[in-house]
Amino acid sequence: MLLPGGDSAKGKEWPQILAICSGCLCSFTTGMLTSWTSPYIINITEDKENYDITEDDTSLFPVIPPFFMMVSIPIFSKLADIIGRKKTILISAFPYFTCWLLMALAKDVWLFYIARAFEGVSDSIVFGVLPMYLGEVATPKVRGVWGNGMTLMNYFGEFLINIIGIKCSVQQASYIGMTIPILFLITFVIMPESPYFLLMKQRDVEAMTSLQWLRRKINIEDDFKQLQSDVKRQMSEQGTWKELFTISANRKALLAGMFLRISQQFSGLSVYYSYTKLIFVESRTTVSPDMSILIFTGLNFSLNIVASYTSHFLGRKKSQIYSLLLCSFALAPFTAYLYILHFHPDADLSNWRWVPLACMSGYIIFSAFGVAIIPSLMLGELFSASIKAKGLTVLIMQLGALLFSVNYLFYYLKSTYGMYAPFMLFTICSLVSSGLAVYLVPETEGKTLEEIQQGLKKNKENS
Repeated sequence: MLLPGGDSAKGKEWPQILAICSGCLCSFTTGMLTSWTSPYIINITEDKENYDITEDDTSLFPVIPPFFMMVSIPIFSKLADIIGRKKTILISAFPYFTCWLLMALAKDVWLFYIARAFEGVSDSIVFGVLPMYLGEVATPKVRGVWGNGMTLMNYFGEFLINIIGIKCSVQQASYIGMTIPILFLITFVIMPESPYFLLMKQRDVEAMTSLQWLRRKINIEDDFKQLQSDVKRQMSEQGTWKELFTISANRKALLAGMFLRISQQFSGLSVYYSYTKLIFVESRTTVSPDMSILIFTGLNFSLNIVASYTSHFLGRKKSQIYSLLLCSFALAPFTAYLYILHFHPDADLSNWRWVPLACMSGYIIFSAFGVAIIPSLMLGELFSASIKAKGLTVLIMQLGALLFSVNYLFYYLKSTYGMYAPFMLFTICSLVSSGLAVYLVPETEGKTLEEIQQGLKKNKENS
């Protein structure tokens, strides 16, 4: 059924934007819980009155969610093809609510571990199924600008939890966090199912209704027939696990998706949000750690609003290449600063205390239009309908493995060699990745999902 005032000959974009914004509320919780470790690892280890938890105990907080994300993603990616994208995404609200509830009640480290496990379950849905939905409900124009909503809401959550962490206890923050999954449930339950999924299940009448809801056009038949033809063509492929690796377009899409996540995580992106406060405390910046965190996360959120538009005009591929290159330039001086601080602790660096915040702010500026948003934005674009669930399963399992290993690697390198060591690794990896992106990242900007598939096939044939 159409909403009042929604019809027009050209259609409307706001219903697609509304569906995207509502769906991305679950990503808002993801961001809050991802960066929850930044203020609260230090708070918990220093609060001996309420907790008997050491820094080594808390080192598992950032790595538990990605482990459980890896374990649960095969279940939810399969479920997305059985009950639908929308219903699967709605499930994410319940583990997220449970996570906040357990952290509000926790007094020992094991209850925190269980809470973080519940986070990982919902993370698998957000990273594995939400991009499917966002890619399938939006036109190329809307997807180009608003497809970044998932990442943007994630970063807003990271910004908010760091503000909350300055004044609120673990319990208070948890009660605040519980409200977001409830709000998500209330708003997203009235959104339409993906018309792609409905056509995959041959539920044509429901697909037509969904498309009308999303596009608000008087004459939707042409759009519907085109979408029907695209899905039919894509579903003509068997979509087996074997075809994920044997069909050239699928293989190229998988390689691109894997590279995008590797380059993102080995630029240090997730680590900086998990250990923001620790990084600024140990780097002895002139600005207080709390203020540095607010500048860092606030700048990140603000710039990603702008990046939604800049990446649309620059294109996905160039955005990723230039972003990685400039990120390496931003991290290099900070690495040198940390190296001197570690090996020459008596050196007079009083005139250089601005370097940590300046370099991390530079990283945020350069990552915002590329490495921070492009991997998630392209996740729902690369695979055809028949193979999408399987392709995303592999990529989300890879993301879980990367988050687990990179966060553990950061803590190990920092503890064993010093803070400079992980930053040196991230600097080198960003530089190398910028060169590899020239060959491994396809351009998807402004294309329909079917045009992207045809482009992947042509590129492979021409190579």
